[in-house]
Amino acid sequence: MLRKFSYLALMIAGISLITACSGSSKKSNDSDELTLAPAESGALELSEEVMSDVIQNISSPVEMASLIKATGVDFSQKILNNPHKVDTYNTSYKRALNLGAYSADLGYINTFNKNSIVVSYLVGIKELAEGIKVGQFFDFTSLKRMATNNNNLDSLMQISISSFNKMDSYLRSQKRSNVSSLIVTGAWIEGLYITANVIEETKNEGLINRIAEQKDIINIIEIILKNYSNDPDFAELAQRIGKLRSAYDGVKITTEFAEPKTIEQDGMLIIVQDEISNVEVTPEQVATIIAEIKSLRQFIVS
Repeated sequence: MLRKFSYLALMIAGISLITACSGSSKKSNDSDELTLAPAESGALELSEEVMSDVIQNISSPVEMASLIKATGVDFSQKILNNPHKVDTYNTSYKRALNLGAYSADLGYINTFNKNSIVVSYLVGIKELAEGIKVGQFFDFTSLKRMATNNNNLDSLMQISISSFNKMDSYLRSQKRSNVSSLIVTGAWIEGLYITANVIEETKNEGLINRIAEQKDIINIIEIILKNYSNDPDFAELAQRIGKLRSAYDGVKITTEFAEPKTIEQDGMLIIVQDEISNVEVTPEQVATIIAEIKSLRQFIVS
């Protein structure tokens, strides 16, 4: 089933972004203003509705991590991006992509309750966020305290959703949707990469279906990135996303609508329409998709 998420669980997946503006963010000295600048005047501004629809339809890395844990596979730190590589990301383009990637890693780390390595990832995320001038959204002291307490995971998830929405809205209000799109892309690819590694080990059918279901999302992300293709970095990333999209050729997805359900939300009864995705994908197609995911992920973290 392709579930809808209000996505900004994606950001700091599982341990959360901010509770409040901390006001103590340090300024990056080597930030490249060209990439930080608002999108070219020729680029179309993405509406709140468009971005919300994209965000809500992307499988959260936290959800992916929960599915991975359910397979019984052991935690593997070696598949994560090394937090000590942060200093090598010296352009805003790379910082934004890897801010997303580290956020997905944190979702995986917290799902497996590996609190001993959380802080090193938080430090890296804080540095990258400051490098793209969104560090004001991190209360690092509170995050560190909450991230090392297993009992806080549920509340941190809720904070994560709320906080990333604030950051995303801020970026778009500053006409920096280009930066926001990079963070989303980096987190999404890292989540796919972690899942792909587990698929190779377990051949888990549920994870294979979840990877295959991303076919529709790739098309949307490619369109968003092409919107900023006046920037050579965005043009190259869109081209690489296009190669991944091509790997999905032949994958078939059909959607069935289950019986509507009535649930209570905020004291009101609402009707929810469940969607069930049926996926047809061959082992050969899965192998091709995984190879392209690995290639794209290597490009992002290198």
